[in-house]
Amino acid sequence: MLTAKPRVALFVTCLVDLHRPTVGFAALKLLEDAGCRVEVPRAQTCCGQPAYNSGDRRTARDLAVGILTAFGGYDYVVVPSGSCGGMIRHHLPHLFDDDPNMRARADALAARTYEIVSFLTDVMGVNALPPVRQDGTVTYHDSCSGLRELGIKQQPRTLLESVGCQIVEMAEPEICCGFGGTFCVKYPDISVRMVSDKTADITGTGATTVLAGDLGCLLNIAGRLRRENSPIHARHIVEVLADMTARVPAIGETDH
Repeated sequence: MLTAKPRVALFVTCLVDLHRPTVGFAALKLLEDAGCRVEVPRAQTCCGQPAYNSGDRRTARDLAVGILTAFGGYDYVVVPSGSCGGMIRHHLPHLFDDDPNMRARADALAARTYEIVSFLTDVMGVNALPPVRQDGTVTYHDSCSGLRELGIKQQPRTLLESVGCQIVEMAEPEICCGFGGTFCVKYPDISVRMVSDKTADITGTGATTVLAGDLGCLLNIAGRLRRENSPIHARHIVEVLADMTARVPAIGETDH
């Protein structure tokens, strides 16, 4: 556990800003409860992943320059998304391979950027949180970027168990949901098949709620669950850990 309060910048992400602001508020609460001094830089924009994955390196680099400026000077940058976290940690620095000075700045930013659950457990030493109100059982989807680029596997399960959640594992929790950023747009038929396989796996657990750490995955999964008229709820893990589920509708649902 760190003794001094670290100065943390919250990277909100585009999807959270546009579709699920409560994830940002939940992340802010968890970070402050862990003893962080949290700021949300107003100049932040997209991490550049859509442009990067589409081969538009010029746009991705322009966005990266803005990120380096907006998030300079903080002890840590924390993001409630494995995919955005993976972009900043592993891909953004390579946009400056031809500029040693900018590459050094990008490497420094990458080294202090963490996905939120990983940050809480691996940096702040948080292995338990207060009990929360969560009805029924949950199952957890391991997003591709969080798992394979950032090594996030046991951390969310440890915190979920600490707050009293009963976890029922899928047969294949590590299989992609089919979202894949621009993949679902480029290859919609394949994406639908993949998410259908994922929702079948989720349904097979008997869990009442599916959780994940990436909003892109959750929007894709929640959309398919609704089309299948499934009663299973989809939520971002931080909403559960911050005990916000009683007053916030599940993803893809309304409160009317």
